[in-house]
Amino acid sequence: MTYTEADLWRLLAEGRGMPYGAAQIALAEQVIRHADAAGLDRLRFAGRMFATHAYTYGGEPAKAFVTFSWCLGEYDRDPAGRSREDESLLLWHFKYVVNALTMFPEVPLARAYAVVDDMQRRYAAGGYSLHAVYRQRWGVAYHIGDGAAAEEWYTRWSAAPRDDNSDCAGCDPGAKVVHLADRGRDSDAVALAAPVLAGHLTCSEQPQNILTALLLPYLRTGRLAEAADAHRRGYRLMRGNLSDLGDLAEHLMFCAWTGNEARGLEIVQRHLGWLDRSPSPWATMRFAAAAARVLDGLVRAGHDGLTVHRPAAGGREAADVPAPDLAARLAAQARDLAARFDERNGTTAQGDRVARMLAAEPLVGYLPLSAVDGRRRGMAGARAAGSTGSAAGPAGAGAPAGYPDDPDQLLDLAERRFREHDTRWAEAAWRHFDDRYPADTLSPLLAARRVDGRGMLASGDDRPAEAERAWREAADGYAAAGDEVRRQVALGRLGTLLCGGDRYDEGLAMVREASRVLIERGDAERRVGAELRLAYVLGLGHQPAQALEAVERAAGYAAEATGDPLLAAEVATRRAQFLLALGRPGEAAESATAAREHFAAAGDPPVAAFAWLLYAHALADLADYPGAADAFGAALERSTDADVTLSGQHGRGRALLAAAQPAAAVESLVEAVAGFAAIGDDTAATFARLDLATAYHGCGQELDAAEAAEAALPALERLGAQDAADRCRYLLSLVYRELDQPDEALVLLDQLVANLDGFDNLAGRARLHEEAGHLLYRQDRDAAAALRFGAAAEAYRAAGLALDEVRAHRWAALALRWAGEIDDAIVALDTAEERAAGLPADDPAATWERAMLAFDGARVFIGAERFGGALARATASGDGFRSIGAFGEALQADLLCAELLLRLDRPAEAEPVLRAVLGAAPRDTPHRENAAWLLAGVLEALGRDDEAARLRREYGLDDA
Repeated sequence: MTYTEADLWRLLAEGRGMPYGAAQIALAEQVIRHADAAGLDRLRFAGRMFATHAYTYGGEPAKAFVTFSWCLGEYDRDPAGRSREDESLLLWHFKYVVNALTMFPEVPLARAYAVVDDMQRRYAAGGYSLHAVYRQRWGVAYHIGDGAAAEEWYTRWSAAPRDDNSDCAGCDPGAKVVHLADRGRDSDAVALAAPVLAGHLTCSEQPQNILTALLLPYLRTGRLAEAADAHRRGYRLMRGNLSDLGDLAEHLMFCAWTGNEARGLEIVQRHLGWLDRSPSPWATMRFAAAAARVLDGLVRAGHDGLTVHRPAAGGREAADVPAPDLAARLAAQARDLAARFDERNGTTAQGDRVARMLAAEPLVGYLPLSAVDGRRRGMAGARAAGSTGSAAGPAGAGAPAGYPDDPDQLLDLAERRFREHDTRWAEAAWRHFDDRYPADTLSPLLAARRVDGRGMLASGDDRPAEAERAWREAADGYAAAGDEVRRQVALGRLGTLLCGGDRYDEGLAMVREASRVLIERGDAERRVGAELRLAYVLGLGHQPAQALEAVERAAGYAAEATGDPLLAAEVATRRAQFLLALGRPGEAAESATAAREHFAAAGDPPVAAFAWLLYAHALADLADYPGAADAFGAALERSTDADVTLSGQHGRGRALLAAAQPAAAVESLVEAVAGFAAIGDDTAATFARLDLATAYHGCGQELDAAEAAEAALPALERLGAQDAADRCRYLLSLVYRELDQPDEALVLLDQLVANLDGFDNLAGRARLHEEAGHLLYRQDRDAAAALRFGAAAEAYRAAGLALDEVRAHRWAALALRWAGEIDDAIVALDTAEERAAGLPADDPAATWERAMLAFDGARVFIGAERFGGALARATASGDGFRSIGAFGEALQADLLCAELLLRLDRPAEAEPVLRAVLGAAPRDTPHRENAAWLLAGVLEALGRDDEAARLRREYGLDDA
């Protein structure tokens, strides 16, 4: 492809707006190649100056040595022919080069000293402060481990005045934090950084670098919450930049210092492939040492069977490497590189630092990095201590003072308590039975009943194999005792168990047969139980209509029973369950209410929590979200069942989210995520994480939202949950925008555009293109933004959304205007105005858009220096806004009109416009101040300097 000089300058301008990395470097090299071929000297110099910056921040600093040296030679050949900006940028680039020279052991140390000497000579000759020079001298001394020299240069650095060549307000203190921490002055390091972090850091290296430097001082001074936050925020901002590979070592060490080796493993796995394209041997050494420490910690913790995937590179095939082997290889690599540095430097500093990293001991037993992590660790501790969690209460809670003396009555009571989900009481009663009635003294019927109870407990504890053995033994025992009814009940329970596993057809046949026999031979209570059991397994088989029919039959039998409220409650609960599954939430709520009333009559046993849970889900389906949240809370108060508790926590969190109470939702969703993860229900945990991310985003906890969504997204993709994965992507794109990670947000928007393929999704694709356009526009990547706005306009047009199409064309025109593509901007504006002519005249939204189009059209015409056309559009804009009562926008249009009249040398016409704005604009608004500024200029243009001066004093413009 042939490029004109203008094309190459435009490419260079676009490159400055690109993210650091391979693409930006490739563009810089393309510009240099074409500029060299065409002999374009100014462009050759500018291209290499840009490349030095791109190489430094894009992870290829060694290449910057060449471009920097070339530019320095060209500058020295003809300094008078270069701009002040060229000189300033070259002086700044000295810092890049001095810093990078120390990172390559093959570069003699004398070379670094020579460059910093040259840097000092040039700074002094130009009359600049030596502040930046002393910082570089400190860096060399710190690198080689010369403590005395480092202290001396630190003192001079701190005393020298800052100037435009000094590092930014985040980078300069960040390096000082490194020095102070190395000297053990952790409190001083934290104090130095505090005011910096309280400000607004906009440098591309901040705040991540200063947060990284603070990790160890925070930990050693007990500031654990600050340390966790610094790790999470700092690592997030570094993880996409290859040039930060060496600094990622500090985050790996943080994981080793705080018992977070599992997170450290994630970081190792994510960045291990970077070692094959490492920015420097120094970065390789640091990362390899820290990664080896993390892996060694995992091995020592008993995870010696762990493997780590190492990607293919340089002829090496991808492989899963055992963690012990990889740890040993990385440690050896780090030691070898440290030895090379130490040989070059004539000290042992780098080897000593690597040794300390490899032998580092934890500073904190475990530091949770999120609420979910902390809750999961708490649950694990409770399980290790033998606790079943807070919901169950103490064993035997609610038990009577004594047990029945009759063994049949004792077993009856234990079975009823089990039906009521009072499992601890039931288990205690069965233990009491075992203590009082030894197995060898039992009749065949009592022995079968006791085995039947063991099956119930095993099933409730999710021990299916043990439950199956017990119920088969119980069925045989009942047969031997001649009790066919109880035998069929046991077989029905066994069939239900099989249906819940992977033997559904076998289990369903058993349940059907048991039900048939119990309907023929059992009493009313047994018939109810049989039908409810059949309904349950039909529900497992996704047959809710047939299940509801079984429940209705059970209701008929229940009417024949003795009025047991527990039986009536069980029937009403199952009815509510299947009505809900059939999409009949109103009826489900009524049935769940009846169940709750029956349970209350039965003493409100723990099983009532299930009725409250169903009631809550019904209210949620009816969009009564506050009521649903309260009902979920009532279920949680009653529940002793882990499944009900977790479902209640998740449901309550979702209801609070839907009720626009995200902050209140967070606690419940944290419990749900941690609980699902603790029991190994990864699917439920994944969907709960997505809800938790939404809640965090809703209450402004964007960092927490990002981590929750990032954990959910790959899991949703593995599950094939495309819609949920796309919702997660979109949420994450919003979060990334808030976290100032625009490039990551753009990647997600592009993925969503690709996923929304097809005519039916045109509107969705258009909105995503438009959002991407605004994201690029805010980054001043105007040419790229214009392309996205154009794509949005095309999709809106195809979808028949005329108003949205006009808006997208308007933004495209504005972006093209700022990109310097004035002719194309006029074309886009013409297209927008043509489409706007077809919008309805009596629609306020259309009127607003036409007025805004006229306003932005005026701005485009100003860029084209067509001030007369701009004035006509600004005037029309104000009229349009006023016609729909948009007076704030109208005032802005009037200000633009006045500015244009001033440019057109028509100040007398501008004066009444500006006085009208001053009279209408509310106090303390930008409109009022801007009008005063312009009016003062108008009065001066009219020769009324005294009036202008009074106006400036009146509005405090002289002090502004």
